[in-house]
Amino acid sequence: MTTEGDEVPITYVTGPSEPMCLADQPGTVVETVVHALPERVWELVTDLDTPAGFSSEYLGGRWVDGEGPALGASFVGRNRHPAIGEWEVASFVDVHDDGRAFGWATIDATNPGSRWRFDVTAGPDGTTLLRYSMSMGPGPSGITRAITAMPEKEPRILQRRIAEHHTNMRRTVEGIAALAEGREPA
Repeated sequence: MTTEGDEVPITYVTGPSEPMCLADQPGTVVETVVHALPERVWELVTDLDTPAGFSSEYLGGRWVDGEGPALGASFVGRNRHPAIGEWEVASFVDVHDDGRAFGWATIDATNPGSRWRFDVTAGPDGTTLLRYSMSMGPGPSGITRAITAMPEKEPRILQRRIAEHHTNMRRTVEGIAALAEGREPA
């Protein structure tokens, strides 16, 4: 378990082949210790708009079925990137273990463009380990267009995109920790 303020290095999660390619579903993970009860952290990670307060890309979301976080529920996320502009993406809750794990697949539930997940684990003395992970692929997404246009640069394109995601994910877990602990987010 990391301690408060520890920076977890970028972790490139790849499949069996090198160099990195989208078919290997590369991704990254960040985590932090939150000095708050898991119930409070869970409340924040399942609110679609909380991460929008910390990410430079994610702008928030809305539940399609109006029922909130539940296995099989869907939502539309809004995003913005300087190279692409603004877009919306369909998302499908594929992991929901109440109070512990909340994850979703984007674009297509059966062949996702990416997968995202929060894990909330009770720690000692009222602390919580918050872990945020993501992987790209195996299905097509916005990054597919860049890779198709420049296939020889696929590893570099993926590494850069993962680094962008990692930065936003780090900001998100730090912001959620601050909110849960009753501090002003940085």
